[in-house]
Amino acid sequence: MSHQHEQPPAADASVRTARPNDAPAVGLVQAFVWQHELADVLDQEVLDALTGPRFAAAWRESLEHPPTPRHRLLVACAGPQVTGYVAVGPADDEPGLPEGTCALLLDGGVHPEARAAGHGSRLLNAAIDTLRAAYDQLEGVATWVLAEAGTTRAFLQEAGFEPDGAWRDRVVGDDGRTVREVRLVAWT
Repeated sequence: MSHQHEQPPAADASVRTARPNDAPAVGLVQAFVWQHELADVLDQEVLDALTGPRFAAAWRESLEHPPTPRHRLLVACAGPQVTGYVAVGPADDEPGLPEGTCALLLDGGVHPEARAAGHGSRLLNAAIDTLRAAYDQLEGVATWVLAEAGTTRAFLQEAGFEPDGAWRDRVVGDDGRTVREVRLVAWT
């Protein structure tokens, strides 16, 4: 009698470097993330203009012609489906951070319906690993978040990012309305 051991199912969650043909999926995820995260901040007409195809065109261009060799776009996948993204690049123009040894999480998010499945943690870990490989000496990684984005801030702070005191106000309405962003930094 032979015994066959069943293999556990293979994980279908992954993170990989984005390719130009991922641009439509990344654009769609970004549109959902921004509409969800900015629903209380932006006017409805602005939210309506945040569409997948609009974002996809910019992602395709940046994937085909990255601004620098250190700019990367990573995607989280559940099977073949893109569920999240994170864009990383140098932080050379960031005041108060050492030039040439710090990087930025430029933008990112996980589709609201795919949250709490580990995609965000996988993306963040892959982003840090990617940045470490791109820098001879990586001193820190920074990112900007809405001051009121409690869930995002808690996630990042649990991962080791802390406010460094830097903030900026962004105009988000024709009436001059602003939102505050704060910078979080993880020193490596």
